[in-house]
Amino acid sequence: MSTQQQAPQPRRAGPRAETVVTPAGEARITWHDARPAHMVLALGHGAGGGIEARDLRALAAALPAQGVTVALVEQPWRVAGKKVAPAPRTLDAAWSALWPALALPGLPVIAGGRSAGARVACRTAGALGACAVLALSFPLHPPGRPERSRAEELTSVELPVLVVQGGRDPFGRPEEFPAGTAPVEVPGADHGFALPKSAELTEAAAMGLVTDAVTRWITGGREAWRRRG
Repeated sequence: MSTQQQAPQPRRAGPRAETVVTPAGEARITWHDARPAHMVLALGHGAGGGIEARDLRALAAALPAQGVTVALVEQPWRVAGKKVAPAPRTLDAAWSALWPALALPGLPVIAGGRSAGARVACRTAGALGACAVLALSFPLHPPGRPERSRAEELTSVELPVLVVQGGRDPFGRPEEFPAGTAPVEVPGADHGFALPKSAELTEAAAMGLVTDAVTRWITGGREAWRRRG
């Protein structure tokens, strides 16, 4: 009886850390390498947390098997142990300074991040040569202040963009986003993709929604992005 051979899957290497000097201090990149890798997804953290965020960890665990190296980037203020993030221009300067390290593998790089990290990615992606932008929990406005919209940061990106948003995110629910932006919704999730006890989804299922949506998006756009690059 003959057996059908399966295509070999990319091997997963253990994470490795790299320190990069920026004008704002030392940043740190934790690489979750795919073997072989076809693309790099660089993810920055938010202003209230680091790379331990559940969505960043889920993507770092899931995507290397799809040939995507995930680079989790810690901004200098976080590496230095400070409690408060600096001004946006300082975040942008540090991200821009460490970008050559993210591009060093010679692969197309998706700029991404959660919350404040998503804003940094949106503001800098075009100038840095990113092939696309992934915005996780994009903070469309401060909680309770919809008139202070940050939609322009998102809509001004002239690259493919995927937004993944919690259904009850106080920084902007999916239905609040401007026309032409269609966020992938994680039902019942808040800004950190946490779920209430009454939610029908488990955290594992919610993270599955996130990783599946990002995987489909990358798979659908990868060849076009590689040709563009």
